Amino acid sequence: MTLLAALTLLALLIWCGMIFCHGRFWQAGPILPPAPMGLRLPAVDIVVPARDEAESIAAAIGSLTRQVMPGGAAIRVFLVDDGSSDGTAAIARTAADGAPNPLTVITGTDKPADWSGKLWAVRQGVAATSADLILLTDADIAHDPDHLARLVAKAEAGRYDMVSEMVLLNCDSFAERALVPAFVYFFQLLYPFAKVDDPASRVGGAAGGTVLIRRSALDRIGGIEVMRGALIDDVTLGRAVKKSGGRTWLGHTKRARSIRLYPHFSDIWAMVARSAYVQLGFSPLNLLGTIVGMLLVWLLPPAGAIFGHGAARAFGLIAWVLMAGSYVPSIRRYGLSPLWGIFLPLIALFYMAATVGSAVNHMRGRSVMWKNRVYVEGGS
Repeated sequence: MTLLAALTLLALLIWCGMIFCHGRFWQAGPILPPAPMGLRLPAVDIVVPARDEAESIAAAIGSLTRQVMPGGAAIRVFLVDDGSSDGTAAIARTAADGAPNPLTVITGTDKPADWSGKLWAVRQGVAATSADLILLTDADIAHDPDHLARLVAKAEAGRYDMVSEMVLLNCDSFAERALVPAFVYFFQLLYPFAKVDDPASRVGGAAGGTVLIRRSALDRIGGIEVMRGALIDDVTLGRAVKKSGGRTWLGHTKRARSIRLYPHFSDIWAMVARSAYVQLGFSPLNLLGTIVGMLLVWLLPPAGAIFGHGAARAFGLIAWVLMAGSYVPSIRRYGLSPLWGIFLPLIALFYMAATVGSAVNHMRGRSVMWKNRVYVEGGS
């Protein structure tokens, strides 16, 4: 057996392991059903941190202040204006005018040195709440009127400490169609939803756009303070809740949609580069291992299928087919052609390059920038 054949066989075996033994990461679910009619649900407080979100805040706050809960449970929305300079707070007040759920706008204070700006805003919002259930969501997400009820019904029925969902991301531009479904796919690969949902698994995670958490669970882990400087705050929160013995659930939804646009490849590159090296623990060894692993798993199969002969070609082709097939549920969730699966190796190459770019930025001392604020792990 040639070296290429041996390597493509190894890649094929890895793909078989991921497909059949890695928490069904490739599934485009689970998805929450509607809340049962006649069900009485508890009150919920919603916390929204916002910094210069004039373009999206009206849709986000307008949808949250118009959520409908079976049984008429109270819903309150707390917007923390984190030093906005574009009229975010005023736009939010206008969007909430006449809505059934009250909006409270909190003017955020200057953050301590060891806090990230977003999490300091979240901390101030949580401090203003009193309900047992708290929804943490972003200022660039619009929610269907029954979305909150679905989350709460799931939490109550399963006695979950945290219920989180991957919202539907914007997927209109060519760059978004090429890369956004893969972003969700790779997130699922890192944090298989079935493993996050399994109490016996050590895998913890959450999707930051929609996190419903019990106050008791938040208190048990030490509050927002435990992740004060985290750049990947959603995963950090999910891990902390699960490590403390809490029950967590992570799924997909089409009842909430991101309003933020990524029209160009450079926009998605910047989004990935902000946190990719953080995910690797700022470790050059982890980066090297990631590069080698991605070359083996994502690029070697098509290389073997196209340029190899005999066994190398066969192994490479089978692995490529498995790879493309595993991507189909993610593609279909966004209404795209399954043929995009053929190009998953090139898409993976883009994400690998962005990860390397993230590491290079860190090594050159280039800080992460977001909303005209510098971010570093451990504080910003």
